[in-house]
Parts: sequence; structure tokens; C-alpha cells
Amino acid sequence: MILIVDDAPENIISLKKVLEKNGFEVDTASSGEEALKKILKKSYVLIILDVQMPGMDGFEVAETISGYSRAKETAIIFLSAASANLNLITRGYSSGGLDYISKPVDMNILLLKVKTFYRIYEQSRALNEMQKTLREEIEFRKEAERKKDEFISIASHELKTPMTSIKGYIQLLERSLDKNDIETIRTRLHKVQNQVEKLNLLIADLLDISKIESGKLKFNKKYFCFDHLFGHITEIMQQSNPQIKIIKKGHDVGNVYGDEMRIEQVMVNFITNAIKYSPDTEEIHLSAMMQGDDVYFSVRDFGIGMSEEHQQKIFDKFYRIEETSERFQGLGIGLYICREIIERHQGTVGVHSKPGEGSEFYFTIPANPEGKNQ
Repeated sequence: MILIVDDAPENIISLKKVLEKNGFEVDTASSGEEALKKILKKSYVLIILDVQMPGMDGFEVAETISGYSRAKETAIIFLSAASANLNLITRGYSSGGLDYISKPVDMNILLLKVKTFYRIYEQSRALNEMQKTLREEIEFRKEAERKKDEFISIASHELKTPMTSIKGYIQLLERSLDKNDIETIRTRLHKVQNQVEKLNLLIADLLDISKIESGKLKFNKKYFCFDHLFGHITEIMQQSNPQIKIIKKGHDVGNVYGDEMRIEQVMVNFITNAIKYSPDTEEIHLSAMMQGDDVYFSVRDFGIGMSEEHQQKIFDKFYRIEETSERFQGLGIGLYICREIIERHQGTVGVHSKPGEGSEFYFTIPANPEGKNQ
């Protein structure tokens, strides 16, 4: 929008008519004081400002405008009948004006200058947008680098932990073998096996994240019995965690189209997390049912829970809750992998949680995605 400031109504009318005829949106003010009030409320691309006005003259208006953040990028063209007065022209430029036009105004020259300033404004705005986008991208590269470095550090630590334990148990096993203590050997072998399993899970997650990044995470989709998978996982997880009572709430789901191994991976991850982050709880609840055409699966625990802020980020890559990172091990990629798997099944993942009251992680997937798309 263009603001014309002139105390002569006939000048305003003629300028406004020409500019509007050429497609420009125009606002007017008949005094410097009125112009300042409008500039405080609106943004203008260009101000055509008469120099010689009673009360506040054009120079004073321009000098005042220079302190307004709203008018920081606004161009000013001065109008004056005193074109030969070099002092006036000099003062105009020093007051913040970018150009000067003598009265009577040559409308062709005015239009040419207005179009030029509009083009400069558009180019400047585009350049600012590019700079803003570039700054955001640079900050995103920096953040990505920081997260990557942090992840490498965490991964190294997490991989070393089971490896150190395995080495320690093997040394203890050697001593037990010398003493022929079979019972102790069995116990320590079981502990070694647990650490090896932890190592396998960590390596599997690392491989999955690499496949996701390279677009090579493969799926073998076919129809499978979800109820059978649900029962099998519940049984295995209960046997592996006898200290926790796993309460199963299931309704007949039937056959589901998807990668059974990958869906099992998500379900096991949710259950494992529920047990891991509920160290003082005695039970967790599993639920599976149909919601319309979608399968709904959830795991409810009564553990530490999390804030709304963490719930919004918990499925992001490399995200770990700082308050729990020292207490609970993990790479911060398990739930990200789960989200990728479920989204590749045209489904959604989510969580409901309250600090100190536990969490409920869930996913939904279409039982028959081909039928759903028809």
C-alpha cells in the first residue's frame, strides 16, 4: 500500500487517481500528524510525502518515521515545488528520503519510480525470506549435527555397557569352571545370555535406523492372525518378566494385513518400555480391539509418566527425556523406529500420559488397507 501525504486536497486526488488506475492500493493523509497516526497502525511499501506542509513538515515526518520499527523498510519519495533549493534536497535525503520529485508532478516519472520502488521492495522481501530460510536451515543442520554427535556418544556408551558386563561374567565363569561349580556357571551363563540379547537389540535398532535413513527398510506384508500374535507376545513377555502381572484385554481382531515381524517389534517395544519405566509397579495392561476398520493396540503402565512437552517429541529421532536418561538406558531411537513401521502400515502412533501416573502408548493400523483405499 502507498500513503500519500499532502495538505492540498487537489494534489491528493490527482495522485490517488493515477496510482489506483495503475493497480496500486492507496491511502491518504492531509497532515504530518495524521500520517504518523496511520503509520503506527498500518504498514506501507511507499510514502509519497509533501515537504512543505503547515504544522509538521515532511522532513519532520520522515525523521520521526525513521524510529518506527513498522516503517523500517518503507521507502519515502519527497514532493516539493522548491526543486532548485539544494539545501531542501540535501535535507530530504538526510531525513530518510530515497528520492525527490518536483511539483508539478510528471505522472509518468512518478509511476516509473513507484514501480521501481515496488520491485525493489518485492526483491528485498524475497531476499529476507531467503535469508530467514537459510538461517533456519543452518540452525537445523547445527541441531542435527549436535543430535548426531550426542547419539554417537550415547550409542558408544550403550554398546560398551553390555560388552563390559559380558567380559566380566566370562572372567567369573573361568573361575567357576576351575572350581567345577555347575550351579554358578548356569547362573552366570544366563546373565551373559541376557547381556548378549541386549547387545543384539541395540545392534538391531542401529541397523533399522540405518535402513530407514537410506530408504531400505523392507517389509514382508501378508495376512496374519493378530489374535495369535497378541497371545504369543503376552505369553513370552510374561515368562520373561514374572515380577510384573501382565493383564490382557483383548477382543477378536482376526486377520490383519501387514508385516507380522515388524508389528511384533512395535508391540514388544511398547511392552518393554512399559516395564522399563515402571520399576515400582506390579502390573501393566495390554489391549487389542477393532475400532471401525482399524486395529487398535495399546500398552498401559503405571510408572513415571511424562509431561505434555515430552509426549509431543517422544517419537522423534534421538529424543531422550533428560530427567530419565541417566536412570534408564536407551538410544532414543526405538519409538522413532516404531513410528516409521506403523506409518508404513498407513497407521498412527500416540501416547497419553501424566507425570507420576503412567503412560498409555498405542497404535492403530488398517486391518485391510487395500479395502480401505477402495
